[in-house]
Amino acid sequence: MKRAGIAELKARLSSYIEQVKGGNEVLVTDRGMPVAKLVPVPPEHDLSEREQRLIRAGLLIPGRGRVRAELRRPPRGDARIGAGVLAALLEEREEGR
Repeated sequence: MKRAGIAELKARLSSYIEQVKGGNEVLVTDRGMPVAKLVPVPPEHDLSEREQRLIRAGLLIPGRGRVRAELRRPPRGDARIGAGVLAALLEEREEGR
């Protein structure tokens, strides 16, 4: 467990918060005496009741960390890829299927 005085905590708060997000605990001291503890919030607090039920049932595995940037961007390539599928869907809609 890390220890940090109040002045140091104020000066490097972002760094300590990142450590806590990573699962570490930080003991906050005032003139060497412990006064508080920063601990990570259990994942259950961020999840809806439905998500918690699915996790308990083994049907959902919660993600960890951030989504990589390349997964948030559309794939490179020809923008016309998939145009045939769209045309088929629109044709079905017009036919009333």
